[in-house]
Amino acid sequence: MSTITVPITKELESFIEEELRAGTSESKAHLVRFALGRLQEERALSRLNEAEADIKAGRVYRGDLKKLFKKF
Repeated sequence: MSTITVPITKELESFIEEELRAGTSESKAHLVRFALGRLQEERALSRLNEAEADIKAGRVYRGDLKKLFKKF
């Protein structure tokens, strides 16, 4: 596991301290890892929702992948 240093605003620092006092997280590092994990999940869900919208709108291609590549 690697370590990075990231400057944050006073507001974010206060938020982190509040979360630690509330017992929401065991450490600053754990809280940041949790937040980044949630961001990953949100992005993945967003991509799935976009793909679902594309399918519903008929923006899909079917067929042989090699032939499709040649077509474009």
